[in-house]
Amino acid sequence: MKFKYALGIGFLLLQVGSIGYARFIPERYFCWAPYDEHTYYDISVKVNGQLLSKKDTEKRYHYQAVGWEPRAIDNVFSVIRQYETSHGKDEHAKVQVLYRTNGHDEKIWSFPKQ
Repeated sequence: MKFKYALGIGFLLLQVGSIGYARFIPERYFCWAPYDEHTYYDISVKVNGQLLSKKDTEKRYHYQAVGWEPRAIDNVFSVIRQYETSHGKDEHAKVQVLYRTNGHDEKIWSFPKQ
């Protein structure tokens, strides 16, 4: 019976630790907290100097090219970074994301970093 209690307490401590960890990483995929960021974004991609259409951009990342992200904008950056460092690494694409979080000033994120 003690083993079951120890296992249950260990599981709960693991959950609490995971929540604490998730609050301090930019992506916050597994953070059990309300979404406190709302970001409007617009992704632009150039491959070999040619600007991709929004439809082609969506096919490339399997993600909306223009839209709202109710979680951290780092989720969008992560999707782009993962694609460009794996499937698209030989295409040497230049990606730019214009975004505005919670109505603050517009910012620009680029890949690769400029």
